[in-house]
Amino acid sequence: MPIRQPIVCVLGHVDTGKTLLLDKIRKTSVQAREVGGITQHIGASFFPVDTLKQLVGPLLSMVKGEVEIPGLLIIDTPGHEAFTNLRKRGGSVADIAILVIDVLRGFEAQTYECVDILKARKVPFLVAANKIDRVPGWNALEDTPFLRSYQAQDRYVREDLDNRVYEIIGVFSRLGFRADRFDRIKDFTKTVAVVPVSAKTGEGITELLMVLVGLTQQYLQKRLQTTEGPAKGTVLEVKEEPGLGLTLNTIVYDGVLRRDDVVVVGGREKPIVTRVRAILVPKPLDEIRDPRDRFSSVDVVSAAAGVKIVAPGLEGALAGAPLYAVGDGESVGKFVRLVGEEVERIRIATGVDGVVLKADTLGSLEAIADYLKRNGVPIRLADVGDVSKRDVTEAAVVKEHEPLYGAVLAFNVRVLPDAEEEAEIRGVQVFREKIIYHLVDNYLVWLRGQREAKFEVEFERLVKPGKIRVLEGYVFRRAKPAIFGVEVLAGKIKPRIALVRAEDGEEIGEIQQIQEKGEALSEAKTGMQVAISMDKPMVGRHVFERDVLFVKVPEADAKVLLSTFVDRLGVDEQEALNEYVALMRKKMPFWAA
Repeated sequence: MPIRQPIVCVLGHVDTGKTLLLDKIRKTSVQAREVGGITQHIGASFFPVDTLKQLVGPLLSMVKGEVEIPGLLIIDTPGHEAFTNLRKRGGSVADIAILVIDVLRGFEAQTYECVDILKARKVPFLVAANKIDRVPGWNALEDTPFLRSYQAQDRYVREDLDNRVYEIIGVFSRLGFRADRFDRIKDFTKTVAVVPVSAKTGEGITELLMVLVGLTQQYLQKRLQTTEGPAKGTVLEVKEEPGLGLTLNTIVYDGVLRRDDVVVVGGREKPIVTRVRAILVPKPLDEIRDPRDRFSSVDVVSAAAGVKIVAPGLEGALAGAPLYAVGDGESVGKFVRLVGEEVERIRIATGVDGVVLKADTLGSLEAIADYLKRNGVPIRLADVGDVSKRDVTEAAVVKEHEPLYGAVLAFNVRVLPDAEEEAEIRGVQVFREKIIYHLVDNYLVWLRGQREAKFEVEFERLVKPGKIRVLEGYVFRRAKPAIFGVEVLAGKIKPRIALVRAEDGEEIGEIQQIQEKGEALSEAKTGMQVAISMDKPMVGRHVFERDVLFVKVPEADAKVLLSTFVDRLGVDEQEALNEYVALMRKKMPFWAA
């Protein structure tokens, strides 16, 4: 079986240097000036085997290796958006990913998200610990292998870099991954390789490519085997081109695509069946005479390749959707069913109380839906396209039962004017963002805030436990009202709450007023000594000096406090509540159970 070139994706937090790293890899290859050089695909760059041999050959020979793969196909658009659209059933079209981490800043918000997505799609990855040239005191040696450059640095600079790399390794360890610096790894299948690099100076780039080539050759052989059958691909982007109309930027990951092939691709309403009119690839930069004439046409293309497909009837085609060529003698219906099932698996329409999610592509929709599910957020409706009035109405229905889920999450799509209006009228929260992480995070922050506020209101309504002792020698009036001094032993007391005796659980009436030095108080807390007035009891008959009294907590409130709010009570309040429950259970064994 022939093996194809691996498809490589570059991910990382914003501003970690992903684009610069891609440029540097390309530039290094262009500078290698071997026969052929790199060729531009649609949405990807192809590095042929000769380029790789020239770049990493000398290093691979140290480990007695050879470059066996036909090259690398590196996806040009870095980041989640491209990666999420590189989807296929049960995983990703990307064979391997480079996760770029700023060595000075370490793990950042989106780094965690990238690791999550890679894990969910089961994609192996290596880490480019970028910006080593920014380590204080670092002397850059342009385009030098990392290990050589590292040896040339001062001891304290080396130690500083080591510590920063160890911090990254430490975070991976907490996330359940074994990681280490690439030159210290014996078994690359079990350990994530961290390669310190500088996209600016080119230091470490050769080793990054060497580890990439080595990894794909050793562990992805089976995955990289291709068939000669009809093409399988994924739509990276649906793009309007002047003079061509709607086109599909597609990554073909298996088989062969020919002009005039019948293809089935996922669409908004239903799968689209069409015939390939042209397969376009970019012209080499030095051959472009006219900006409108950027492509040249080819008759046939084999995996792995990035191509632009020109075909009629592509309205409603979805980025992130599967694309299958129909082979001779095969039924179109079979592929229509296959594509339809796959698209429907990602789009969600349930009657549950959950959020409404709208995204620009199937890939981002799938990634956000996964992310919400991992955070325990139910989804009522998930689909591709702008936010319509109907979406807001769906969210408003949910809001009536479950206010925290009655929201619309809009990723990279417009909110139509009538939807805006409806959201305003019905008080539906609409979250819009262009970064997946921010969208889900903003919603989760809002959700926690609302939940917290709701909890707060509920908690405030409950009668909290309290425990007091009647002070000896401080009875100011025996009855009508009885006025006497007390010390608060636990929790707090307020006017209009009832008290019960600790010895037998009998209620003795409500506190009318609390005073301290002649001033009326709204509450008295643990440790305070205050005077209270009560209308019902008579001191010497119903209540005595040195008596311990509890706040009367209704059974329903005690249940909620025990099940939901225990951690909001202070230690003294928890003890008072437990004593009070024990007291009540002497009279009624299952009280607040």
